[in-house]
Amino acid sequence: MSSNHGHHHHHDHDHDHDHDHDHDHDHAHSHAHPHSPPAPDDDDGYDRYEVLLQTAIRELLDEKGIITAAELHAQIDKQDSLTPSIGGKIVAKAWVDPVFKKQLLAEPLKTINQHFELDIITPLDLVVLENTPTVHNVVVCTLCSCYPRMLLGIPPAWYKSIDYRSRVVVEPRKVLAEFGTDIPDSVEVRVSDSTADLRFLVLPNRPSGTEGMTEAQLADLVTRDSMIGTSLALQP
Repeated sequence: MSSNHGHHHHHDHDHDHDHDHDHDHDHAHSHAHPHSPPAPDDDDGYDRYEVLLQTAIRELLDEKGIITAAELHAQIDKQDSLTPSIGGKIVAKAWVDPVFKKQLLAEPLKTINQHFELDIITPLDLVVLENTPTVHNVVVCTLCSCYPRMLLGIPPAWYKSIDYRSRVVVEPRKVLAEFGTDIPDSVEVRVSDSTADLRFLVLPNRPSGTEGMTEAQLADLVTRDSMIGTSLALQP
């Protein structure tokens, strides 16, 4: 994998890569995890200074006519409406359509916009990481919580936690096991570190025994966590 896509950590060798800067304070995703992932930070995501700063910025933008309060709330509502089902449809199509998969890996955002008419306009770059029988990918943002919100919605609380961000680059197999995901020793675990201008989406392996399933049925097997890499797609 090209080393210019963020930071890639190839294991099983350890990296001490611990950063304690959580810039992203959206509320946690409502989906509960069936296992016990690393605990999130013990706070509500905001402190008094940040609340005052956000309020001042919103009022200034409104006062200058850059964006009205109504427009801001509409954008927030749009962001809150995004769910992992968008990513699930993309993964399912890649499983059944080799041409789409090839295009998706080469030009992710362009391909997604063309085939799903999402009209995603963003300065961010997106890289799709394909799992194979010999490679398992997992995504982290060690500095804060950069995340492909346009495809997965709001990140889960554990993704933003210091525990996950610091440990998954050092002991990825152990962290994955805490999610109930045991990766065989014969499979390489690759950890990709998101940046301010780069997002990753994991393309999980298609489960066995799904040959006769429709694209819509396959999409139901794709979980949020499987597109982060902390779990596998569901078995039918």
